[in-house]
Amino acid sequence: MASTDERETGGTAPEGAPGDLQRFAVELRRTNGEINRLVHGFALAQGLHPTDVQALAVVLDSTEPLTPGRLRERLGLTSGAVTACLDRLERAGHVRRSRESADRRVVHVHYVDGARAAARAYFMPLAQATERALLRFDEAEVAAALRFLGALNEELEELSPPRR
Repeated sequence: MASTDERETGGTAPEGAPGDLQRFAVELRRTNGEINRLVHGFALAQGLHPTDVQALAVVLDSTEPLTPGRLRERLGLTSGAVTACLDRLERAGHVRRSRESADRRVVHVHYVDGARAAARAYFMPLAQATERALLRFDEAEVAAALRFLGALNEELEELSPPRR
């Protein structure tokens, strides 16, 4: 009987072949599923919706001041859904909204430092698992994996989600 890898790839590509999109797709879905499982657990523990945790990640990873409009674009949500999400996150003590610019209509969203500690504590096993996985690879392999993930994320950012 053919192995799972052979069935998924048609048995034509050796392990690690550059063109093996099916295998990449399977592994990326598995990774996404495992991370989603952890995110759902954090959301449940914090009394949040999983979308709220996605919003927290966007706020945390933002390299520039984040507005509700930019958050809406990143999450593909309606304005009302983003407002409800931010209301929940603010009530739970994870984010704060402020009007810091000369234009008082502009709202910025900030991660609350105390909330970072809760997230770090909950997701520490994920960080430790990542560290253990990284130890299985040499520096060049890790660099290649990071380049691949960076390139994939750039490509994915260019895709437009369907409009509601």
